[in-house]
Amino acid sequence: MISIFLEDSFDAAHWLPNVPEDHKCRHLHGHTYRIRIEVTGEIGSRSGWIMDYSELREKWLPLKEQLDHRSLNDLLPNPTCEVLAAWIAANLCVSGLKRVELRETVNCGVVYTL
Repeated sequence: MISIFLEDSFDAAHWLPNVPEDHKCRHLHGHTYRIRIEVTGEIGSRSGWIMDYSELREKWLPLKEQLDHRSLNDLLPNPTCEVLAAWIAANLCVSGLKRVELRETVNCGVVYTL
């Protein structure tokens, strides 16, 4: 098997309502999220690729539009990085979607594998 990937970023704010009152993430704050979307499949005999990168980007952009410069709490009741990655995977209509990696910071994030 072979995979392709697309990387992008978006900025969004959130707060986590289910953490203790004194937890820093209980307060409104923002992140520049980095996302990596991986698609696995067979190389087309005629095209020579799994999927055109521009097609993958076109499928990602409507979701990005819902997330970029938004409050994630308007979309999800408890928008942790894990919940957000699962939401992206569930709503990204791409055949062969294998993995969504979502980073909140340079040093931490989540990997959602299908």
